[in-house]
Amino acid sequence: MTTDSTPQSQASPTIRIGMLRLTDAAPVVMALERDFFASAGLQVQLCVEPSWANIADKLSFGHLDAAVMLPPLALAMAAGLRGIPSPIIVPMGLSLNGNSVTVNHEIADAIDADNLGAMEVGRKLRLWLKKQTRRPRFAVVHIFSTHNLLLRYWLASAGIDPNNDVEITILPPADTARALKLGKIDGFCAGAPWGSVAGASGAGRTILVSSEIWCNHPEKCLAVGRFAQRQPQVLSRVLKALLEASKYCDDPRNAAEIAAVLGRPEYLDVAPAFIQASLPSSTPVAPALRGDVDRSAFAAHGANIPSRAHGLWFLSQMTRWGNLSPGTDTAALVDAVYRPDLMQSVVGGEREPERFCDGAAFDPENTTLIIQRREPQ
Repeated sequence: MTTDSTPQSQASPTIRIGMLRLTDAAPVVMALERDFFASAGLQVQLCVEPSWANIADKLSFGHLDAAVMLPPLALAMAAGLRGIPSPIIVPMGLSLNGNSVTVNHEIADAIDADNLGAMEVGRKLRLWLKKQTRRPRFAVVHIFSTHNLLLRYWLASAGIDPNNDVEITILPPADTARALKLGKIDGFCAGAPWGSVAGASGAGRTILVSSEIWCNHPEKCLAVGRFAQRQPQVLSRVLKALLEASKYCDDPRNAAEIAAVLGRPEYLDVAPAFIQASLPSSTPVAPALRGDVDRSAFAAHGANIPSRAHGLWFLSQMTRWGNLSPGTDTAALVDAVYRPDLMQSVVGGEREPERFCDGAAFDPENTTLIIQRREPQ
């Protein structure tokens, strides 16, 4: 499915940007709908794809110029983990947080996660698992996804072996709520609004949101293919337009409008209320009122500057779980993919201190990223 902006002109060739049906595609959608792209002299076509595999393949073969992307997937593409290495760069972050761990009612009732922190939820899940005769099946949206790496980090921190105590399978985000309702999976970790959709349909409940696993974790980024080398000046205008859109999406006063736009059939095709629940709000959400979604941040907390240290953390976890060879030069890989210099020419910004669910501190100066972990109680 595609959505076209104003007619193409010879002076500004159409830029094709891929996205999935997710709340955190808001910056690219609003950059189109609020004319931030047009004001920068850009002709943009948004291409709504069915899966992350489609996005990655089309970006690799040049059918897309850029995409709203999972940072680990961008790194995997550049490393050749999906075939021939792709010339992918990440010049900009697009969102922080935004995912939920949603499970069926049997698990949710056994854990009763209300008012519990992430480690206690994990401890109760570990005790429940000991009583089971089969491994529950959890879906993530791609093997090279923040969802997979964050879910595994949380499970391992709670003393649950992600490779042996549970089964982890792959589903496109928009398929997760229905699969849970049909009993094909026992839970999932996916982006908004699919936790809300699952809750409203009676399929299950959310027991954890991803900001409780890693507060203000990087979620989506802008990944750019060969277009970055061919038209660097045009890319700079894309970044400026997306920065304006990110600020617009971070303003709670715009949440109702953004939800209404994203909910349209050509975008997410779901009720705006599900989307608005995961957009920035002026009203803090207490842990007891966690609901079924996490709230995304689009410009706050330095969201738009891609962090080299974050890329190294993703690669350390991909190595930890056997997706990346231990001998890989991860520093060189990150330096080839992450291009904060392109965004720093547009905007400054500092990130706030970050912590993981197990008490580990994220130190952006520690590029070896040695995690100080504690044993589950």
